[in-house]
Amino acid sequence: MSSSDFSSLNLPAALLEAVDSLGFTAMTPVQAQALPGILAGKDLIVQAEPGSGKTAAFGLGMLAGLSPHPIAVQALAVCPTRELADQVSIELRRLARRTPNIKVLTLCGGAPFGAQRASLAQGAHIVVGTPGRLEEHLRKNSLDLSRLLVLVLDEADRMLDMGFAPQLARVVQHAPEARQTLLFSATYPSSISELSRSYQRAPSRITVPSTRLVAPEGGGAGGVEERFYRVRASERTAILVRWLASARPESTLVFCNTRKECDEVASELGRLGWVAACIHSDLAQQERQHVMRMFIGKSCSVLAATDVAARGWDISELSAIVNLGLSREPSVYLHRVGRTGRAGQPGLAISLVSDEDAGPLRAIERSQGRPATFHELPPALPKSHQPALPPMVTLLLGAGKKKKLRPGDVLGALTAEGGIDAADVGAIQIDDAYAYVAVSQESAERALLVLSKGQVKGRQVKVRKAGLSFREPQ
Repeated sequence: MSSSDFSSLNLPAALLEAVDSLGFTAMTPVQAQALPGILAGKDLIVQAEPGSGKTAAFGLGMLAGLSPHPIAVQALAVCPTRELADQVSIELRRLARRTPNIKVLTLCGGAPFGAQRASLAQGAHIVVGTPGRLEEHLRKNSLDLSRLLVLVLDEADRMLDMGFAPQLARVVQHAPEARQTLLFSATYPSSISELSRSYQRAPSRITVPSTRLVAPEGGGAGGVEERFYRVRASERTAILVRWLASARPESTLVFCNTRKECDEVASELGRLGWVAACIHSDLAQQERQHVMRMFIGKSCSVLAATDVAARGWDISELSAIVNLGLSREPSVYLHRVGRTGRAGQPGLAISLVSDEDAGPLRAIERSQGRPATFHELPPALPKSHQPALPPMVTLLLGAGKKKKLRPGDVLGALTAEGGIDAADVGAIQIDDAYAYVAVSQESAERALLVLSKGQVKGRQVKVRKAGLSFREPQ
């Protein structure tokens, strides 16, 4: 038995079955190093890059120590963003799929408080949430942490960067002192040491070296190729268009430093024929979630985003990220780059650097211990250029979790009943009231006809092609 096998750990049989059903063949480095200590009940500080498998590490530890009875909050994961909280909740539910009667509840702003309070009244074993909303529930006595066993501070450096230290302190005040506290962070500034001293007891520190950032000329499986281009600030969007036309990536996440720039990039790309959208904090939560569903489903080729997107979105097959200018913090650059090259896939990080980025560039070079390598600009566009279409079309169904809809129900309606090849069906994402299913461009019309004329899980369901703005199925 290899020391990297999950079966080498003292995990309940139900968790081992879930791990096997998810296709996890061996532990990642962070899992191999952290899980023994987590299962032993120790406090840990874990420094690991995004996409390293840390959620499964603390998730398995949480679930291994849970008791189905009583139905009380025994584990709490605090995350900096709603997007990360959603991703963590999804992963925990996947890991708990073979463990009966375990309830995971997500508590974030942007969702109705009353509905969350009603769900809490019915009981939950694990809560995942953002500091502000968790504090609100604790202040209004709708969340009880008196039986908490495990507290996880996920992407703690980001929480401090976003100014959540006061809310976090008020949340932790409600947790029992006799608990296990796990702190996960991609970077280790002095503020993380202070946070650990405040909330942990004799923690062990685990540092997992990055295996994904490689020399700029490298790339290859499991690595991220970094490419820097010198541009004028006024030419960033034009150079972005030239690069997209030359490289023709399947999906590209473009990071902008302001909401205004984000809107302008998406608008200009749309004007030129690209299927592009933007996402930032000014958008309503439903619109943000809708755009992300489209992007994950590969029916939106380019997504322009502020750094709200730098953390929390686990997109396993992201072709490239583009920095439309550099952030002043090297840690932000790390998290942006960490969106690509996940799950052993090659990744590409493009940075368009102008004179005003000189300071941030030097900081990135110091943090990586090597100079940036600049490349020649991509060629100018020919007049006959046509933007590449996204490979998929996303269909929006008017039913979701509240009607007990599951991905298998949608897949079965398309393949078993509709005769569509399973290879033409992409991501199926189920929300409370809606479901999103991506199908290939070639099968889109057929899939729309199948779902609109047939039944899903024995009932008629409204369906329409999803656009870049949310509209209910008619």
